[in-house]
Amino acid sequence: MTDPVARRCAVVGSPIAHSLSPVLHRAAYAALDLLWTYDAVECAEPGLPALLAGLGAEWRGLSLTMPLKRAVLPLLDEADPLVGQVGAANTVVLEGGRRRGLNTDVPGLLAALAAHGLPVPEEAAVLGGGATAASAVAALGLGGARRIRLQVRRPRAADPVMAVAAAFGVALEVAPFDPADVALSLPLVVSTVPGDAAAGLSAAVPERPGTLFDVVYDPWPTALAAAWSARGGTVLGGFELLLHQAGLQVEAFCGRPAPLAAMREAGEAAVRARGALKA
Repeated sequence: MTDPVARRCAVVGSPIAHSLSPVLHRAAYAALDLLWTYDAVECAEPGLPALLAGLGAEWRGLSLTMPLKRAVLPLLDEADPLVGQVGAANTVVLEGGRRRGLNTDVPGLLAALAAHGLPVPEEAAVLGGGATAASAVAALGLGGARRIRLQVRRPRAADPVMAVAAAFGVALEVAPFDPADVALSLPLVVSTVPGDAAAGLSAAVPERPGTLFDVVYDPWPTALAAAWSARGGTVLGGFELLLHQAGLQVEAFCGRPAPLAAMREAGEAAVRARGALKA
């Protein structure tokens, strides 16, 4: 039976026009027979307080993307423990006038690996030092990684990630983002940097690469992912992370299991359509 109560949700960030989150969430709500809406809202960090203050009672949840995952923390009424451990929230559940922060990036990354039968190795590499990199380190730590090489373009960006690594019992080695000294030979490499930033690493892909999890999904494939695949390595794209973390958001917003099959079908159709338009 159709839920007669219409709720509003949205993905918020800047830039936001490329986001596939509306496609995934709308497919989920349709499959669940909910009269809910889900929009994309352009908002940079300075505008976030006013945006949150202006949300009415019909709002149920927000998905947050860059650059808001850390900026939202002082604006929350409560947060799940994982948010405090990682220092980032990508989800805000709105209920009873309160804002509760969640992090679905961490379990979403683990779910994406598990869905493809890929275990977390004891040693891995993470490229980048932002909020998604912190979530990746936390996820790998929860999955069993004990040593992670973090390669960053700005050394100071590593400070929050170092705290996350310590909280999850991971020995973190911080290194510069240098194509001549990048740890692409490790069993698992998680790239959290924009595709153009990692393009220079394409020539450094080893002859027998392991698994690359590149969190970018538009444009796809990235130069690094294409080079990795050409060498015979296993590649997971950002769509897999987006799908699984969005499924967890749907469950948090709706209180019902997410229809992942319907979400995947809609998302993959949108990716194919974008590819056709760009060709």
